Amino acid sequence: MELPFPGMDPYLEQPGLWPDVHTRLITTSCDAIQAQIAPGYVARITPYIALEQIDIATSRRAIVPDVGVYERDLAGVSPLATAITAPSLTGTALVQIPTRYARIEIRTVHDDTLVTAIELLSPVNKRPGADGADAYEQKRQELFQSGVHLLEIDLLRGGRRPQLAPSTVLPTAPYFVFLSRAERWPEIAIWSCPLQGSLPTVPVPLRHPDPDVPLPLTQVLQQVYRNARYDLQIDYRAAPPPPELAPEAAVWLDAHLREQGLRA
Repeated sequence: MELPFPGMDPYLEQPGLWPDVHTRLITTSCDAIQAQIAPGYVARITPYIALEQIDIATSRRAIVPDVGVYERDLAGVSPLATAITAPSLTGTALVQIPTRYARIEIRTVHDDTLVTAIELLSPVNKRPGADGADAYEQKRQELFQSGVHLLEIDLLRGGRRPQLAPSTVLPTAPYFVFLSRAERWPEIAIWSCPLQGSLPTVPVPLRHPDPDVPLPLTQVLQQVYRNARYDLQIDYRAAPPPPELAPEAAVWLDAHLREQGLRA
């Protein structure tokens, strides 16, 4: 089945699905870029590990406990006569699980110099706190100061966006792409991506005077969706994962999925 949305599919943001989506988008994007930058540059996939906060009630991941309770034969042992108090409610644990992600680095062939970094933001990059968005912002600043182009692709509606100057007010949109060119820093080019529209084809800058190469994000996402068969893993009759869509976007999504035959 083809991608049922003109651009980003919000159902791909599900915590149990996103790590796989992230890996496939990085791999497909890297291949698309590499085909255009040889022989002077190479595009490398650089993996990293992040501690993601996973809701184990909705995730398919297996959790290995530190303490186990095992059954044994209790014949002849008298149970306590104390009645067990029923719990007031049932909740869900939020667990930090090591999750594999990756970024793309474009380097020169002759001296292995980092020219461009491409980040597809993960939930940990946007999670408030010293080990989340703050740590990612520090890494951004290091790249800015080192004269490296930085392309940031934010296909997650939740969490904190990459920081911008107070004078820059982002429009209301679920997804964004940010490009900082080394020679124009601190200026940042911004693409806002509505749910109802396609994702942009964005430029990937190289060293001057080499021209930019295009990265067609919608085509990359369509290829990933098709190859991964995400249609078999998503129930479009349910609401998309949090955060909630704006009312007008939710109305459009419902009508669109009905048109696609994915809702009755």
